[in-house]
Amino acid sequence: MTADPLIALRPWEAPEVTSWGRLPMNAVDRRSGVLPLDGDWRFQLLPAPDAPVGGSWSSAYVPGAWTVQGTDDLPQYTNVRMPFPEYPPHSPAANPTGVYEREVDVPAEWAGRRIVLQVGAAESVLLVHVDGRPVGVSKDSHLAAEFDLTGRVRAGTRSVVRLTVVKWSDASHIEDQDQWWHGGITRSVLLYATDPLHLADVTVRASRSGELRVDCRVRDAAGALPEGWYVSGELEGHLLTQDAEFDRFNAEDERVSDFLGEARLRTVVEDVRTWTAETPELYSLTVRLHRADGTVADTSRHRTGFRDVEITGRDLLVNGERIFVRGVNRHDFHPLTGRTVSYDDVRADLITLKRFGFNAIRTSHYPSDPALYDLADELGFYVVDEADIESHDHAHEIADDPRYLNAFVDRVSRMVLRDKNHPSVVIWSLGNESDYGASHDAAAGWVRRHDPTRPIQYEGAAKLDWADPSVASDIACPMYASLEECVEHALSGRQTKPLIWCEYSHAMGNSNGTLADHWAAIESTPGLQGGFIWEFWDHGILQRVNDGRPVGRGGVGLYDNGVAAPGHRWAYGGDFGELLHDGAFIADGVVFPDRTPKPVMYEHREIAAPVRIECFRHEGIVLGNHQHFRGLAWLAGAWELSLADGRTLTAPAELPDLRPGETAAVPLPFELPEEGGEAWLTLRVTTAGDEPWAPRGTVVCLPQVRLREAVPQAPVRVKNRSVEVDDDGLLVHPLLTCAPTLSLWRAPTDNDELGGTAPRWRDWGLDALVRKVTDVRRSPGRVTVHAEYACEAGVVRHLQVFTAVEGAVHVAESAELPDELDDVARVGSVFETVAGLDLMEWYGQGPWESYPDRAFGAPVGHHSVPVDGLFTPYLRPQESGGRYGVRHFTLSAPDATGLAVVLDEPRQVGVSRYRAADLTGVTHHDELVPRAGCVVHIDAAHRGLGTASCGPDTTASYLVAPGVHRWSWTLRAL
Repeated sequence: MTADPLIALRPWEAPEVTSWGRLPMNAVDRRSGVLPLDGDWRFQLLPAPDAPVGGSWSSAYVPGAWTVQGTDDLPQYTNVRMPFPEYPPHSPAANPTGVYEREVDVPAEWAGRRIVLQVGAAESVLLVHVDGRPVGVSKDSHLAAEFDLTGRVRAGTRSVVRLTVVKWSDASHIEDQDQWWHGGITRSVLLYATDPLHLADVTVRASRSGELRVDCRVRDAAGALPEGWYVSGELEGHLLTQDAEFDRFNAEDERVSDFLGEARLRTVVEDVRTWTAETPELYSLTVRLHRADGTVADTSRHRTGFRDVEITGRDLLVNGERIFVRGVNRHDFHPLTGRTVSYDDVRADLITLKRFGFNAIRTSHYPSDPALYDLADELGFYVVDEADIESHDHAHEIADDPRYLNAFVDRVSRMVLRDKNHPSVVIWSLGNESDYGASHDAAAGWVRRHDPTRPIQYEGAAKLDWADPSVASDIACPMYASLEECVEHALSGRQTKPLIWCEYSHAMGNSNGTLADHWAAIESTPGLQGGFIWEFWDHGILQRVNDGRPVGRGGVGLYDNGVAAPGHRWAYGGDFGELLHDGAFIADGVVFPDRTPKPVMYEHREIAAPVRIECFRHEGIVLGNHQHFRGLAWLAGAWELSLADGRTLTAPAELPDLRPGETAAVPLPFELPEEGGEAWLTLRVTTAGDEPWAPRGTVVCLPQVRLREAVPQAPVRVKNRSVEVDDDGLLVHPLLTCAPTLSLWRAPTDNDELGGTAPRWRDWGLDALVRKVTDVRRSPGRVTVHAEYACEAGVVRHLQVFTAVEGAVHVAESAELPDELDDVARVGSVFETVAGLDLMEWYGQGPWESYPDRAFGAPVGHHSVPVDGLFTPYLRPQESGGRYGVRHFTLSAPDATGLAVVLDEPRQVGVSRYRAADLTGVTHHDELVPRAGCVVHIDAAHRGLGTASCGPDTTASYLVAPGVHRWSWTLRAL
């Protein structure tokens, strides 16, 4: 018989044991008077939970996962599959177990007080001992566990706290989220003390009408409550009043115990400043618990926002207004510390999102670090708070398994109890990808009773029938449903609930095609209200190449602009030697692991623009305010007129005073020059003053309108000048090292690979076309070359006509694709330049990367970027760095020599240091060797990106069809 009752309990094998000795969750603020226990702890990593603790200790930093702190138990990534074969509720015998231990000096001034230990999060089972005696057990890897140590420790003395963390358990089967598996104590550990008479919970409800209700629960550690206690409240100097009716009801209610006191405070705030994501107005609320003599026994402070959330028909309303949900799914993640994030980390996350037009966060797929909710309240975000429940691999078996019933209700209820006072939390989520069963209904029933002020969502409940009113989801929240399907539902007459995608536009690699198309439909279709992009982060862990281990906390400064320092790389699934993994599927965010924005962020920024150019009329420009609650006074503007001839004119802009939804015409800021060709007008919108999330002058959006179209001009042929073409029909030019040939292939994106198009391309042989010249015809100043490119699907006929023009050569091309090639990557020309051409300047869309179905956020103008800066370092190397809508461009050396290319019409252009084969042949960027020259692609047509790695592919309008494609361009030396 073991001497340790916690080991005897074996909680890692008992799903009915969700906690033992753990205190109830509450929303009382305990930030003052705490004793932090973060720092270095003595540490041992055991092979199993019942293995004996040895005599040799190392150290581990708390908070932090041991998987990124130099142990032999390394991170592992799986998406759906569990990392061990045992069926629920069983866990493997080889079960890494971390033992953390340290001395704690309990402050002498805590004598006579109630003393509580709080462990912010531990994965996945926590066993607590103090001075060798068992205290309690907790499961749920992403919520805090508290234990009453009163009577176990003495004020003014030293105690030994031991925290044992078991990595695998029955709980692991309902924490099967798409993320790295870690082990350890991942959030802060602390002690705090209260008076024996203390606030057990505080519930704040503040409505947009200005009504405030504060419900307080009071307990006494000694047992029965003393006579005469009372509660007071203050809201920014305004005293709250005791609710006499509530007190009378309690006095008459035989169910009220002497061991639990309840009190209710009320007030009404006149001319209340309401909270929304656009106007995050907060009030300071202080709740005090008094003894009979009036002295204060306990205090809880809150930042309160007055707002209402409701569903009316098929609309989600905030303060009575239908809002658009411009959301993102976000994990707690850091490339050095794994799951552990600091307050500053979270703030930087939210500031990044705010600057790019996001207004909502889904805490996928568990409650986030508490800092997120405070910052979401302050900065302004709508939060879908999601419970730590995902049983992906065994979803159907677990959903109705009564052994897991308590765990479902426990996890959902504890989340609600912790986060209920945050105005940013507008929706509760019952979890993710766990099928649908009685346990979900039980959890939903508890939430509806405890907090009727917010709706509930759960994709698993809604997916069988988006309109079914009887399931445990108030919102139709599909996952990767196609745009066509969602629009059809909204127009069908069957819709009964708001439709808000819980996940859409999967951001794996070079992705997020058709995002603008989605939002054009959302904003024009009643019943559609937005969604949450998957996801915020690429979960790359910084890894040393030489030994394959995580760098850990000391790696600050070893990455920049999305790129790891030499000798390091971003690790994804399989990079830590794990045999069972899901590869780069972990790299699917809108930012790189170091929070550098990917190009899609600029796309989203324009889609979410608060002020827009509605149209251009001869009398002026029509501007519109597309916000829900805010005017335009917080914004400043400046006009920019870009002309094709190279000129850019600027002028100040005075934004009209528009309420949300209003439009107004403003005069054209320039007299349009008669010459200059194509003309585009851009309104550069910036913050007029300092915002909490951006300093004055930060770009908010760049709405644009075309004032004049281009006038095509044919190149003038020069008859007495020859064009040099070799015997193979290849153009000879002093600035080219490889002549222009036909390209139908791109280094497959993650969407291409996982969506199935890249395997088809390989089957067709598009990555290894065989060129055969069939005819070369020469005439003064012109050479015509006919060639055939053989592949498994047939023959592609390619025509090139090289014509001498003034100081240049004009290249006219056509390619005829057989019907079998019904979906290729591109049709265009590829050539390579001499070394030393390090700067690209162009007129077209930019300056960031863009593609045919992801170009809304790239305004037309004159742009200049170093060639090395054109490339986007997606974690798995793939097609990247393209620019859509290019009219003309130059590649130049520092002495201004180089080449210029003028295109017949706006085209997709790619300039890189890498051939497609270079990118396809490696798995990480540290394996790439850049070429000295430039690899240049000019495409007549380029396939859209879509999101087919997880979700719909691009739409038919962005596919490259068979048939004849024609394009032309002029090459000139600078």
